[in-house]
Amino acid sequence: MLSNRFSPHPDSAELDEIWPAIRRFQELASRHGIDDIFQDNGGKLLQVLLKLGLIVIPGREGNDAKDQSGAEFELKSVNINLTRSFSTHHHMNPVIIAKYRQVDWIFAVYRDIELITIYLLTPVDMEPYYKAWEDKWHGFGGKDISNQKVPLTYVVEVGTLLWGNPPPANTIKKRPVRKRQKLDDPELPDLEP
Repeated sequence: MLSNRFSPHPDSAELDEIWPAIRRFQELASRHGIDDIFQDNGGKLLQVLLKLGLIVIPGREGNDAKDQSGAEFELKSVNINLTRSFSTHHHMNPVIIAKYRQVDWIFAVYRDIELITIYLLTPVDMEPYYKAWEDKWHGFGGKDISNQKVPLTYVVEVGTLLWGNPPPANTIKKRPVRKRQKLDDPELPDLEP
C-alpha cells in the first residue's frame, strides 16, 4: 500500500497492461542466455543475436557472441539520437587490445530502440584504433585509459554492411544530439552545456 506521499502515475495502468509482452520478451531473451533485457543493453543484444544468428557468450569477461562455427565477436551498439560514437572498454590496456585484435567487431546502430543497421569491422579495419589506444596507454605511463570511442563515421565508411540500410547521411556526421531532460532536483548534475 502506498502512503499518502506516493500515488501511481496515470501511465502506471498502461505499463501494467503491456507488461505481459515485456515478460514474454524477457522469456525469449532468457532462452538465448540474456538474464535481464534492461541491463547492459540486453534487449538490443538479443535483437542483434537473432538478426545475425549468433550465440551469446555467457559472463562479463571476454567477447560477447559467437557464430555457429565458434568464431567470436565483440558487439557494440549506439543510439544515434544520443551520441555518434561507440563506447569500448572502461579500462583499456594492452591486454584488452590484444584480445580485441583476435576478433571481428559488430556495430549495431539504433535510433532510440529501433535497429537501423549492423556493420562488421575486422581486426585490420580496427588496427588504427588499436595502435592509437596503445600509444595513448604508453603516453599515460602505462595507466589504463577510460572508454575510448569508435566514431560512427568510421564504422560506416570502413565497415561491411551486414543488415539494414546505411544510416541517413545527416545522422553520420557529428551534430548536437538530444539532451536528456534534467529533473527538477538540485542534487542532480546539470545536463545543459
